[in-house]
Amino acid sequence: MTLMESDSNLERGDPAPPFELPGADGEAYALESFADRDALLVVFTCNHCPYARAKVDHLNDLAAAYDEVAVVGINPNDEEAYPEDSFEEMRERVADGRIRYDAYLRDESQDVARSYGAVCTPDPFLFVREGDEFVLAYHGRLDDATNPDDEPTRFYGRDAIEAVLAGESVEHDDLPSRGCSIKWR
Repeated sequence: MTLMESDSNLERGDPAPPFELPGADGEAYALESFADRDALLVVFTCNHCPYARAKVDHLNDLAAAYDEVAVVGINPNDEEAYPEDSFEEMRERVADGRIRYDAYLRDESQDVARSYGAVCTPDPFLFVREGDEFVLAYHGRLDDATNPDDEPTRFYGRDAIEAVLAGESVEHDDLPSRGCSIKWR
């Protein structure tokens, strides 16, 4: 495990890079799949990383709490080196209810992770709908628990979601997420 902090070239106001990826539920998803939502939380994540696993319940809660926000997990890790991150494992976690995001997608080519500038798991990007596109409103930590065993006391992702749904700017700075490095091929 190599600990990394998120660092993307995307800036607030930049449009979400497009994607078309297979979902663990058997469907294919693109940005347009979420056109009926006011916001989109894209989180580069995986199954094996303890930092990513520590955020699964929080992401499930966000997906359940906000009908107007799509919570989308994208797993870009090399499944040959990390079999726990395989598409089959992703399907099992969705099927048995451990993962209840709006979509859990497989980025086998790793091109989508590169286009977003994702470097770690989890690496969250919150986009707000402006007209017919999603633009970046916040990139950073979901909460203040920077280690897997820490209990969070402040929820930056939820604060950011609340702000964009109220039509406001996200008040706090983008705080780098921490997690395992993406396992590039």
